[in-house]
Amino acid sequence: MDAVVLLIGMGLGAIAGGTGIYVLLRLIGKNILTQAKNDAEQIKRQAQLEAETRAKEIELSAQQKQLKLKEAFEAETAAARKKLDEQEARLEKRETTLDKKLDTLAHKERTLDELSARLDKQAKTLNEREAELSSLLHEERQRLLNLTSLSVEQAKELLFKRIEDECRGEIGQIVQKYTQQAEEEAKDKARMIILGAIQRYAAEQTADHTVSTVTIPDDAMKGRVIGREGRNIRAFEKITGVDVIIDDTPGVVVVSCFDPVRREIARMTLERLIQDGRIHPARIEEVYTTATQEMDEMLLKAGKQAAQEAHLPDLPKPVIPLLGRLSFRTSYGQNVLKHSLEVAYLAQMMADELGLDGELARRCGLLHDIGKAMDHEQEGGHPLIGMEFLKKLNEPEAVLNATWGHHGDVPATTPYTPLIMAADAMSASRPGARRESLERYIKRLQELEELATNFTGVRQAYAIQAGREVRVIADARMLDDRSSAKLARDIAKKVEQDLTYPGEIKVTVLREVRSVEYAR
Repeated sequence: MDAVVLLIGMGLGAIAGGTGIYVLLRLIGKNILTQAKNDAEQIKRQAQLEAETRAKEIELSAQQKQLKLKEAFEAETAAARKKLDEQEARLEKRETTLDKKLDTLAHKERTLDELSARLDKQAKTLNEREAELSSLLHEERQRLLNLTSLSVEQAKELLFKRIEDECRGEIGQIVQKYTQQAEEEAKDKARMIILGAIQRYAAEQTADHTVSTVTIPDDAMKGRVIGREGRNIRAFEKITGVDVIIDDTPGVVVVSCFDPVRREIARMTLERLIQDGRIHPARIEEVYTTATQEMDEMLLKAGKQAAQEAHLPDLPKPVIPLLGRLSFRTSYGQNVLKHSLEVAYLAQMMADELGLDGELARRCGLLHDIGKAMDHEQEGGHPLIGMEFLKKLNEPEAVLNATWGHHGDVPATTPYTPLIMAADAMSASRPGARRESLERYIKRLQELEELATNFTGVRQAYAIQAGREVRVIADARMLDDRSSAKLARDIAKKVEQDLTYPGEIKVTVLREVRSVEYAR
């Protein structure tokens, strides 16, 4: 019984406890729900505030961008408006200028019409006066013929002689005036072109020695060169084709030959034989073959270098070794290859000044003496030999004419030939370029003096300044001061026509009156 009561009590207690727990849990859940609702409301309000703040920021940023775009648009619009205003102002200014020009042209047209009418009127008046003068001259001529009883030819001769006597002095003055003016203009232009070419090309002295000598260390080696009974020297001369001169001069052997390349090969061969010490016919032939091969390579290298210096890489292959041969050829002591390069550069500079093809002028200058590399093997002068050789290689007409006519052998058919002639004279006549023989120098001075003394009124003539000036002493009783100017001009013209000379020759006419009396 007690147990039942106990169990019932325990059950009632459990029910009461569960009910309490339920009520407690419900209260706790209600509080949690209320707290969650409060938190959700707070989060919602905070989110709304943040959204409103973000919306305001976005709206403000959009307003700022709109303001910036508006300012940029207004700036661009102002710049465009300013540019349009400037263009409008320029157009208005140009329109004003054009209006002024049109007014000026209209004024000039009216002036020209007036001048044309005036000139027509003057021309008509002049024609009438010319007719009157012709009639008067005819009447005067008939009257003079009737009075003097002279024929027309005799009257003309007498009149011309009188006019010549009266106008001789005036002619001299006029000739002097216009000659000086023309010479100043022409010489200034020519001098500027030539001096510009010379100053832009500054080369060293080009005079070369033409004698090939070989140094012999001692007389014993000289005997070995000669060989037993002259065997070695005869074999050397036969193989190389040169003459070997061995005299009493100590330590020197001279190699002589008209062909400079052959002479150079012989010199190289002899030097190597002396260095080697083994000198006999077989060894001579072996060394000569080696030296010949090396010389061919040297000629090809020198020709290529010359073409490169002249900036002419398209030269035909047969021309290259011939240019190399020119490096061993001399003309009055001047190296022909260096001379050809000088002529090429000078001709190109002058051609550029004259508006011609500088490259073609350079080609003409480099090849103008190519015939000197072959003139010892063929008959004829080097201009013709060079022209025929270049013609086979289909060189341009300007090159052919410059090669054949640079010494005046044929007339110039292109403007490049006179340029080559001038450049050739400039290169040959500059100081130190060539050596002139004494006989030729004296003969040139004598011809200059003789030419000047052949003129009427000349007492004496002296060539000075190495033939660059001639002083003429005029007879004061036969010529006056004005006539002396005409005499100087006539002598200069005669020198240009009859003499060949480098550069220019100054003609100075001196006229002096001396009055001498003796007091006794």
